[in-house]
Amino acid sequence: MSMYDDEPELVGYDPGDGRPLRSPHMMLGIRIVVALGIAGLVLPGVIGTVMINAKDAVESCKRWVKYENPSDSSTVSFELMGAHGSGWQCYTQSNSFGGSQFIASLGWIPGPPTFPARGTVNA
Repeated sequence: MSMYDDEPELVGYDPGDGRPLRSPHMMLGIRIVVALGIAGLVLPGVIGTVMINAKDAVESCKRWVKYENPSDSSTVSFELMGAHGSGWQCYTQSNSFGGSQFIASLGWIPGPPTFPARGTVNA
């Protein structure tokens, strides 16, 4: 018996007539179920991450505005193509600055602010 002879388990096996085992409609259904399953696994993580980042951005912006001018209120927005780069942007809302003014860029994943020393001048 040579190395290329059929295995005894496969004697009499007929590979079929060349048609696929499943119909195109069944394959479409399987693909839809798999896509929905993957989306069901990934979307909760993405939504949770965005919600945590939004909460962190609001808190960080409040601290920045309190550092800059304690009497003003803060506003946070996420900008992809903003003037100060992409990510979370912190603005102040007050009449003392003449309306809305940019305070700090918080980045994509905002963290606690690091304030410069009070005596330094921003260049």
